[in-house]
Amino acid sequence: METTDILVVGAGAAGLFTAAWAGRTALATHGTGSPPRILVVDGARKLGAKILVAGGGRCNVTHHAVSEADYAGSTPAAIRKVLRRFSVADTIRFFEEAGVALKREDTGKLFPVTDSARTVLEALIAEATKAAAEIRHPARVTALEATADGFVMATDAGPIAARRVILCTGGKSLPKSGSDGGGLVLAQSLGHSLAEPLVPALVPLVLESGHWITGLSGLTLPTTVTLATATGKRLLATTGSTLCTHVGLSGPAVLDISRHWLIARHADPTVTLSLNWLPGMTTEDCDRLLVEGQRRGAAAVLRDHVTDRLARTLCDLAGAPSSGDVPRDARRKLAALATATPLPVVGDRGFAVAEATAGGVPLAEVRLETMESRIRPGLFFAGEVLDVDGRIGGFNFQWAWASGFVAGCAAASQSS
Repeated sequence: METTDILVVGAGAAGLFTAAWAGRTALATHGTGSPPRILVVDGARKLGAKILVAGGGRCNVTHHAVSEADYAGSTPAAIRKVLRRFSVADTIRFFEEAGVALKREDTGKLFPVTDSARTVLEALIAEATKAAAEIRHPARVTALEATADGFVMATDAGPIAARRVILCTGGKSLPKSGSDGGGLVLAQSLGHSLAEPLVPALVPLVLESGHWITGLSGLTLPTTVTLATATGKRLLATTGSTLCTHVGLSGPAVLDISRHWLIARHADPTVTLSLNWLPGMTTEDCDRLLVEGQRRGAAAVLRDHVTDRLARTLCDLAGAPSSGDVPRDARRKLAALATATPLPVVGDRGFAVAEATAGGVPLAEVRLETMESRIRPGLFFAGEVLDVDGRIGGFNFQWAWASGFVAGCAAASQSS
């Protein structure tokens, strides 16, 4: 049986980063002797599929300002403790030293100056290889068992025995890339639980068939999306660009609130979503604008803030004339529709298109100083397999870098 000291399962963002730091730590701490062997396995024929599609093919490496408030899942205090171990400045330094300069855009997102995700993938592979980590693929893991002195992992390329195992398998999002939930099954097989419900995160939402918003397919504009109880109590609101699609809604504001809606409805099926086409404006504010601009006509007033196509659609739905006087009831209906359009969401686009997974191995089951399992010593975790998911904007990558750094360094230190 093939043996290794450290086995990293998954060669995506978290896995490659983990391997690089495990290798660096092993080389730095082992002196002149033979360093621990580090083997990375992945079931994909071509590595880094999720990296290559991230950020529209440009790879949003991180965000200029990251805190626990940008994440959901496990407790903020636990997330903060891990994030502090590897900061945004550390990320920038790592990639610059690897030959990948980053640039900050107006949104705060950091991209490689090449605008190519392949630059990031090639740098990660190079750094892991330079740190003496061996990368083997395709080699899909099918089972993982604990033994008296470590673990035995079954793969379709043959069994492997390892003293330490680091699961960097991702969650269930974009299963074609290899993150099909297999790593979660492996974690459960060794006694770990999964935070429930396990749902897509950063996923487009689907409206009931034929809803008028689907007729605006292609329209992009800033909005605020609000999640509330059936009694109207606001639970959460997100503001940002929104894209109308032929089946529903997408864009940052919708993607950011999607996981919260999916999880909230498991506990309370009556929760609602609404959309404000005039972010920052209340229904009363809009009504006042319509009154003040009555001579101009309702459509003209709305065109100051939205497209003509949307302005006319809202007027038609409210029964308000586009020009001329607007009856009070129609005006109030228009103001309410413009600032709080009810969204009859019937579902989501699923894990096949989701950018992340909500749910996973709870941080309560992991030693945050090392990312080692509290249940199965010698087992470590990094990345999306854990119950941590960030909002759109590079936050999930920063979690991969931070948790991978901690796990890789700790596993290698224990193996020295």
